[in-house]
Amino acid sequence: MAETHVLFVEDDDVIREATQLALERVGFTVTAMPDGLSGLEAFRADRPDIALLDVMVPGLDGVSLCRRIRDESTVPVIMLSARADSIDVVLGLEAGADDYVTKPFDGAVLVARIRAVLRRFGHAAGPDGPGRSGAEEEAGALGGVLVFGDLEVDTDGMEVRRAGEQVALTPTEMRLLLEFSSAPGTVLSRDKLLERVWDYGWGGDTRVVDVHVQRLRTKIGQDRIDTVRGFGYKLRG
Repeated sequence: MAETHVLFVEDDDVIREATQLALERVGFTVTAMPDGLSGLEAFRADRPDIALLDVMVPGLDGVSLCRRIRDESTVPVIMLSARADSIDVVLGLEAGADDYVTKPFDGAVLVARIRAVLRRFGHAAGPDGPGRSGAEEEAGALGGVLVFGDLEVDTDGMEVRRAGEQVALTPTEMRLLLEFSSAPGTVLSRDKLLERVWDYGWGGDTRVVDVHVQRLRTKIGQDRIDTVRGFGYKLRG
């Protein structure tokens, strides 16, 4: 089985070299770049399986690089931010990132987050191999085309159409929609969505859920997903 290829963009030499070694030690192939422009060139040349982007890199900042990558590909992206409360976290998620990790980070935690994202995207996740998310299992059980007003969710072909027009979703957005589609009208808590969509076996930042729900709403209709204050979200049946 081919090794998973990671693009890592980080301007701090010590962090870049230490993280590259840590990732290679567990079986990943790593291309490490010191700035956003060289990172974009490496992405286009190598087409990695996943990208790790530091928010504050020179030339082309991490958020802008994420946006450029998302314009060209649905490859999973994890943002690295020095502050958990930074607005850069939200900006990165809004730009299309699938998850984020706060620096300084433990190498084992970073590896776990990378493997979790890769499992959701159907890639081999290092030595542990691929897995199936809860959303994928639900989709397999449902089968066929689910219809919610003008929204059609093809759980076999993994396609979404709104008013007959195909909607382009990232894999994370698709898994989020599959969770809602499996239980229309049922309130799903942020913690449950973190567990089922993001594969978090630990507490996570619910901003990841909130931003992805907002992104999903812009694509399938603002009124399709309701916010139930204090509890979570639900898909209108």
